[in-house]
Amino acid sequence: MKSVALHNLGCKVNGYEIDAMQQMLQEKGYKIVSFDEEADIYIVNTCTVTNIADRKSRQMLHKAKKRNPKAIVVAVGCYVQTGREDVLKDSGVDLAIGNNKKKELTEILERFLDGKETGETVINIGETEEFEEMCLKENSGHTRAYIKIQDGCNQFCSYCIIPYARGRVRSRKEEDILNEIGELAVGGCKEVVLTGIHISSYGTDRGGRALAPLIQAIHAIDGIERIRLGSLEPGIVTEEFAEELGKLKKLCPHFHLSLQSGCDVTLKRMNRRYTTREYFEKVDILRRVFGSPAITTDVIVGFPGETEEEFAETKAFLEKVKFYEMHIFKYSRREGTRAAGMDRQVADETKTERSSILLAMGKKHSMEFRESFFGRKLEVLFEEEKDIAGELFQVGHTKEYVKVAKKSEKSLSNEIFAGKIIGFLSDDIMLFE
Repeated sequence: MKSVALHNLGCKVNGYEIDAMQQMLQEKGYKIVSFDEEADIYIVNTCTVTNIADRKSRQMLHKAKKRNPKAIVVAVGCYVQTGREDVLKDSGVDLAIGNNKKKELTEILERFLDGKETGETVINIGETEEFEEMCLKENSGHTRAYIKIQDGCNQFCSYCIIPYARGRVRSRKEEDILNEIGELAVGGCKEVVLTGIHISSYGTDRGGRALAPLIQAIHAIDGIERIRLGSLEPGIVTEEFAEELGKLKKLCPHFHLSLQSGCDVTLKRMNRRYTTREYFEKVDILRRVFGSPAITTDVIVGFPGETEEEFAETKAFLEKVKFYEMHIFKYSRREGTRAAGMDRQVADETKTERSSILLAMGKKHSMEFRESFFGRKLEVLFEEEKDIAGELFQVGHTKEYVKVAKKSEKSLSNEIFAGKIIGFLSDDIMLFE
């Protein structure tokens, strides 16, 4: 029995796929071991969203080969897809598998072990219309499961390499999604998170948007208590969309609404298809329908041509919206994208300075949002035990994804309890009773 160690880099979609690949390997009789152990086979699910992600992918591949020079090192996923030539030249990589081939991992691996595989399996991802069907039969996290509902993106934002790594929009069949969630519910899973590369486009490759009907169908599944959404494009948020979702008690009022910049001029260079005024209207719709939803976002600093004036506009807009959480990214130049060839690239030290400013703002707004829940009765899905300052706490999240802890020696894992938030236990954990 050969031992296999797996390591994942990148997004929640990658996380879903590595869990599915591990289950496939286990079903074929492979022994799963920690990536820190010596193994016969190492599999790294790579990421390419930034230059740093590329570097981390290479580092993990080389780390595996160094740990056991005789092992088979398998590079899988996005970095393989966009950096094919570099991967094939890398002496630390024995087998390269691109996207939309992960479902064939065990077959490809066995052909390679038998000497019948060349060491490269990479398709032209931009030409495929097939959704790569992979399915989780059980959820290792038990309380929360990420469910991949689509792949690919048609937006082609000027900074983004992902359409070249993941291809065009491909939606998973609703029946397959519902079957997977139904099985997980039987196994005790209470919360599902719908994820994908661009879930707002779900169904558009088949003639129209279908995200809301899908959520309604999931809502009807017995055992599922919470439905959480991955990142949404502002354009999908309409009065009708929000009101339809507002009728669903299981839907968590937690919306990640991608922004990237608070300046209209910058947004246009990014090829983002909305203005700040339109974006704010979407935020206003969500707040009118859901009361106090958690709204989070992504922001890129140091995009080519971003002046001090443009950055000031972004700051002012972020102050106006007051997000629960902001993920701040320094612009990373990706060859093959339109932004890579733009003039007026911003210096790294300027990116760092602007990032620090927005991180401090984000921390302040997050604290203010969480403070608004003091004394309010909320439901919490508990997920784990944690020792905090020598005392045992049960830790979980509200529907708004506010992290809380309740002092208890008794495990409350995978249980939902109502109670009140009474203060802060730490900077990132609130006290629940």
